[in-house]
Amino acid sequence: MESWWRGAVIYQIYPRSFQDSDGDGVGDLPGILRRLDHVADLGADAVWLSPIFPSPMLDMGYDVSDYTDIDPLFGSLADFDALLARAHQLGLKVIIDQVLSHTSDRHPWFIESRSSRVNPKADWYVWADPKRDGSLPNNWLAVFGGPAWDWDPTRRQYYLHNFLAAQPDLNLHNRAVQDALLGVLRFWLERGVDGFRLDTVNFYFHDADLRPNPPLRRQDAMPPVNPYEMQDHTRSRDQPDNIAFLKRMRALLDSYGPDHVLLGEVGGAKHRALKVMADYTKGDDRLHMAYSFDMLGPEFDAGHFRSRLETYVRAAPDGWPCWAFSNHDVIRHATRWAEHGSDRDALARQTGALLLSLRGSVCLYQGEELGLTEAELAFEELTDPPGIRFWPDYKGRDGCRTPMPWDDAEAEAGFTSGKPWLPIKAPQRADHVAGQVDDPDSILSFYRDMIAFRRAEPALVRGPLRAFRADEPVLAFERTPPAGGGAPVAAVFNLSPASVDVECRHFEAIEHAPAQAAELGKSSLSLGPNGFAFLRPTKGAVRSRIRYRNGRSSGSAGQPAAAS
Repeated sequence: MESWWRGAVIYQIYPRSFQDSDGDGVGDLPGILRRLDHVADLGADAVWLSPIFPSPMLDMGYDVSDYTDIDPLFGSLADFDALLARAHQLGLKVIIDQVLSHTSDRHPWFIESRSSRVNPKADWYVWADPKRDGSLPNNWLAVFGGPAWDWDPTRRQYYLHNFLAAQPDLNLHNRAVQDALLGVLRFWLERGVDGFRLDTVNFYFHDADLRPNPPLRRQDAMPPVNPYEMQDHTRSRDQPDNIAFLKRMRALLDSYGPDHVLLGEVGGAKHRALKVMADYTKGDDRLHMAYSFDMLGPEFDAGHFRSRLETYVRAAPDGWPCWAFSNHDVIRHATRWAEHGSDRDALARQTGALLLSLRGSVCLYQGEELGLTEAELAFEELTDPPGIRFWPDYKGRDGCRTPMPWDDAEAEAGFTSGKPWLPIKAPQRADHVAGQVDDPDSILSFYRDMIAFRRAEPALVRGPLRAFRADEPVLAFERTPPAGGGAPVAAVFNLSPASVDVECRHFEAIEHAPAQAAELGKSSLSLGPNGFAFLRPTKGAVRSRIRYRNGRSSGSAGQPAAAS
């Protein structure tokens, strides 16, 4: 029997912005508990909770000061236990974020480590002497801007931080640090969680010799907004040492049974992220699955999607990917890809159908099922450190983190009785849950229907994918069922706001399948703006084919080209 996570739909909850229960304007665990039926009714298999641990909140919880407790802002361990129990009653698995590459500078481990050069945790973090002239140990840069090194006057050394200076990097070359982090995972496994989403999993190890990063080849003469993008970070992350620690984590989870899962976030340069993602998921002794930012960027064309699928499978034919179009770190895709849509609703349905028909597991970000767009915030409303630092050329991540709109008839759209930590703007408020839940034509209803269709078709959950030959803007592929039953499903997408006619021979419509702006004829499929259809090869068909060439049908033979 296949594990539950293969092909699962995982719903990401950003706790600060999901539901507030006590009027302080920040979402919390009792609030999530109140709204958990929304996730179950959607048809998701699991929830992923962004960090809920004690933290100074300088990076909104990704600066952890205690790995084994709940921040009072979100509730208590008892509240977490109640949420976990209710999720399991609803058939939802629970995955929690783990930030293991770095801690807060207020974590007891770092406080002890920085107290002297001789203490039990002196080398639990990455410390380095200055050069003879007092300058930095090397040229490494921080993701959030500036050097990746900060001076500590007590030790009279620099410490490494890949993000904020208040987020010092742990030294995972030290086995005692690894053991301590495995102990953190064990604590939550004993509490009953079903797995972990591993933040910045490719940042765990650094080059032990602290060699400098080389420059990244760039086409533009003008430097990017963030100079971090000017380096090829071959020394400060993506180290081969990481594999051994991933195997230790996998062995720990396997000892708790086959249904516990590790989902890794591979951050960094796109030219290498898919290879790292493949390296981390190949075989059965590393991560169960991983995602990169390859589908979280501005690219929206058939060639891009097809190449990402092909590249991953070539690198890890036995690995398992997890795909997402939006999350708490990027501009919501309804805004990011707006220029490619005839209108917001059509684009939202098409992208939902595409994501939920790819080979792999899927992460949906809260509000994606409502078609939420990115919120436009004023500078004085920002809380995100990189947004504040690089404004206005980069506005940060607050725009995708604004609170969920539950009901426009209530104050603050039903999110809180107080003042929300980020404002709920009118465009997002208009897409509230109450206004969509009973509307059969809403985006929310579409997502429910699409997830149900995916669940009903074994080919879409676990089957391999083969791409058909098609020019832009058409993306077409076939999912074949895994051993054990089911029927093949062909998916055809027009990734443009203009109509196209696609050669389509020996296919029939699937009666219960979602579709948009699609009309199937005897030998062609007409797709309107952002149109899509799910089809089945007709019984007895020997040479079923889908082709699109330069806007005209082609009579040449068209067997599918292998993509996975």
